[in-house]
Amino acid sequence: MTTEPQARPAPDALLAAVTAGVRLVELGHPHFTGMPCSPNHPGFRMSLIRRHGDMVRPDGGSAANEMIVTGGHVGTHVDALSHVSHDGKLHGGVDAAAAQTGGRFTALGAEHTPALLTRGVLLDVAAVHGVDVLPAGYGVTADDLDAAAKRAGVEVGRGDVALVRTGWARHFDDAPTYLGQSSGVPGATTEAAQWLAAREVVATGSDTTAYEQIRPGAGHSVLPVHRVLLVDAGIYIIEHLNLEDAAAQGLTEFVFGMAPLRIVGGTGSPVRPFAAVAA
Repeated sequence: MTTEPQARPAPDALLAAVTAGVRLVELGHPHFTGMPCSPNHPGFRMSLIRRHGDMVRPDGGSAANEMIVTGGHVGTHVDALSHVSHDGKLHGGVDAAAAQTGGRFTALGAEHTPALLTRGVLLDVAAVHGVDVLPAGYGVTADDLDAAAKRAGVEVGRGDVALVRTGWARHFDDAPTYLGQSSGVPGATTEAAQWLAAREVVATGSDTTAYEQIRPGAGHSVLPVHRVLLVDAGIYIIEHLNLEDAAAQGLTEFVFGMAPLRIVGGTGSPVRPFAAVAA
C-alpha cells in the first residue's frame, strides 16, 4: 500500500522573519547590588553563597551559586494591576483589601501580567525639545507625546507599547540625581496618561524610577498617573528603562518583547525588555 506524502504546512511568517535575521536592542538596565531604588521599595541584593572550590566533587567538578533578595519593583520592571488602588479599589472595581488577604493577591497578581511580543513605539520627548535630558521635575504633556509621535512618523494605537524617553537614564549611575528626592524627576502628567489611555496601548514605560512627574522636593508622595493607567485603564507600566541605545540608533517603531516572571500574587516583576528590528 502506498501513502500520499502529506503536504507541508505553509511557512510561518514570524519564523521566516526571525530566520532572515534580527537585531536586538536592550531597553533595560542590568540588576546589581547597590543599584538605584525607589525609597518605597526594598532594594536588590545578590551574593554568592557557594563559590568554586567550596565543595569539589570526586571528579574535580565544582559549582557556584547565589542568593538574590529583591523587591518586585527594583530595576527594570513591570507593574502588575494589583500594584496601585484608588479609594480601596483595584482595576475593574476589585476590592483591594479582600484581594490581598493571605499575603498575596488573589486577583490581578503579577502572574497575570502578559508576556508581550507586539509593536513598540519610541516617543522621544527629550529630542522634541532638542535636549539630551529633560529638566528635573519636567511634566511630559499630551502635546509632548503628540509631537514625539509626529517626529517619529508613527501613530500610537491599540495594543502598542509606548516608550517615553526623557533621557533620565543618563543619571542612572548617580543615585541621588536619578531618584530626584530633592531635585525632582521628569515624567508623564495625568493628561499624558489620558492621551495614552485614549489610544488603548497595552503598556507604557519610561526611563525613570516612577514614570510620573516628580516635582522638586515632593518625592513619591502621590502617583496620579499610576491611577489613570493601572486602576482606570488597566495599562501596564514599565519603569527604569534605558532608552539611550534605542534613541541613538534612531529606532521609532519595532517589535517589542518582554516576559515577566509569573510571580503568583505579586505586584510587579523584573523584566528584560528588548526591541527587535531586521538585521
